[in-house]
Amino acid sequence: MTKTANNIKYVLFDLDGTISDSYEGITKSVVYALEKMGITPPENRETLRVFIGPSLWGSFMTHYHLDADDAERAVQYYREYYAPHGMLDCKLYDGVRETLTELNALGKKLILATSKPEPAAVQILKHFGILDLFEFAAGASLDTSRTEKADVIKYALKSAHASADNSIMVGDRLYDVAGAHKIGMPCIGVLYGYGDREELEAVGADYIVSEIKDIVKIIANGT
Repeated sequence: MTKTANNIKYVLFDLDGTISDSYEGITKSVVYALEKMGITPPENRETLRVFIGPSLWGSFMTHYHLDADDAERAVQYYREYYAPHGMLDCKLYDGVRETLTELNALGKKLILATSKPEPAAVQILKHFGILDLFEFAAGASLDTSRTEKADVIKYALKSAHASADNSIMVGDRLYDVAGAHKIGMPCIGVLYGYGDREELEAVGADYIVSEIKDIVKIIANGT
């Protein structure tokens, strides 16, 4: 899929790896969950980057071969650590606040669309003082009813009374691109997060940028 960014009114942003660097909080929470499950965490914590982006249930099942019941237990253990310790163990990427403000000034409506549970996502935006820059903050449900990225994007658009026809997604992983394309939206892939160019090109990102400020150029110019 290749679409241009012409006539964009709504810009949807992923959170982890796009707005915030959440590596520390997420990987520490995964380590805690694995230990509570009696699983020895990997010595190299970098390998746990695979948990940043997709749903937690799917990640525990895929990477640690847990069945549905054990994956549910692992997610609950993850949240046991994440809520009090890991949620705010993150930092805003350089240039994010300025870019969001500039897009607002151009008349664009911003929507958060993250696979992180919605209450946590809202708290993080509040923590960084950028919640008021968003029209709506959409996240995953606390159960498994809305965890896939395409489902989150659909929910985000519906909640903000937006349409895929005049919207674009911004994210750092293949899940963001694939989720956007599934409902007919273009996607800008960013390289400063947790995905790389090879991953984004393989899934057909419509645009790929190295710096967040380049997003404004694409949306303002439509190319």
